Amino acid sequence: MAITRFAPSPTGRLHVGNVRTALINWVVARQSGGTFILRLDDTDAERSTDAFAQGIREDMAWLGLAWDKEARQSERFDRYDEARWKLVEQGRLYPCYETPQELETQRSLQRARGMPPVYDRSARSLTPAERTALENDGRRPHWRFLLGNDPVGFEDLIRGPVAFEPGHVSDPVLVREDGVPTYTLASVVDDMDMGVTHVIRGEDHVSNTAVQIELIAALGGAPITFGHHPLLTAAEGEGLSKRTGGGAVADLREEGIEPMALVSYLARLGTSLPIEPFYDLEDVVEAFDFATISRNPPRYDPADVSTLNQKWLHGAPYEVIADALGSLDSAFWDLVRGNVKHAREAHDWWRICNEFITPVLDDAAFAEAAADVLPPEPWDETTWKAWTQAVKEETGRKGKELFMPLRLALTGLDHGPELAGLLPYMGMERVKARLAGQEA
Repeated sequence: MAITRFAPSPTGRLHVGNVRTALINWVVARQSGGTFILRLDDTDAERSTDAFAQGIREDMAWLGLAWDKEARQSERFDRYDEARWKLVEQGRLYPCYETPQELETQRSLQRARGMPPVYDRSARSLTPAERTALENDGRRPHWRFLLGNDPVGFEDLIRGPVAFEPGHVSDPVLVREDGVPTYTLASVVDDMDMGVTHVIRGEDHVSNTAVQIELIAALGGAPITFGHHPLLTAAEGEGLSKRTGGGAVADLREEGIEPMALVSYLARLGTSLPIEPFYDLEDVVEAFDFATISRNPPRYDPADVSTLNQKWLHGAPYEVIADALGSLDSAFWDLVRGNVKHAREAHDWWRICNEFITPVLDDAAFAEAAADVLPPEPWDETTWKAWTQAVKEETGRKGKELFMPLRLALTGLDHGPELAGLLPYMGMERVKARLAGQEA
């Protein structure tokens, strides 16, 4: 059974790129009957907020991506300290005192010599006396993890075989000068403690993987399976950002996008399969296959989301949309769903049928003639045909010249669901009033 995690930092709002990662991890856990963990990477105390954390929870819950466990990294500093000192005892974590400017100078010299710009490990040759002198001068160490000398390879679930040669990556910083652990240390310790079996994330983390594999081994953890998917870009090709707000889930919810329409879109975006509506998360789980994920960066287009949302609504059975419809019944939903772009528009049509509107009347004489031949109630779905046939015989009009003035008078709009279905909801009194040009 797979144990996966989604580890967003609560320093901004979730965007569709984050959700795509969350969705893949959620699906992998559900396919095997495993565990999906929501882990808030909130070690950045200055930028992490409870409001952003709550926003993440609300977005995930809205999408139906329920998590089995939740953790916050800010509550686990003791465990990171334990791991830190274990690595120090092994000789795998060492203090360094270079300033950012000194490190940049070092990298520039290496580039000028045609060498890879990696840390030269000079801090490892410092004597205790030299370290003490640096600290007496006000310098505080950051701590680097000593990488091994052997190549590191792994089989990526999406990219296939991946290999890293030694000497091309700097010994990574695991603890900053202020004593706060970096993402790499905290993430590895969490994955080990929580029994994570699969780490699936964006391809911007591929370069971290060799380091994490070595770190897991140094801390005595079990091997983990990795998968790195291409990152989403915006329609114009730029990257998405939770801080700039592009593709924010909260905005899509506010616009009236249905959660399953967004899930459907992200489940197929960047795969070899056509994007189509899903109406049950179990169908998303069953259909997922790593082999279908493309290596090319997929482009997120909000216009495509809107189009799919409309398609999703047009095919949505009443039982999957009932909560959004409130008091509206299945018969009315079946009547209007082919004419809505957002579920809330169904309520607009209910109001048109049952509340006051201002009719649009271009020809009062025609409207009066139409009112004179209205069939008696009760009305049903056959009333419209009988009535318009009578109007045709009375006025000689047909086609658009017959139907459009009636639609404008009865709904105030030049488009919408079949009037054969709407008419019985309006009733004789309201229809007569509207044909007389009255607000009704």
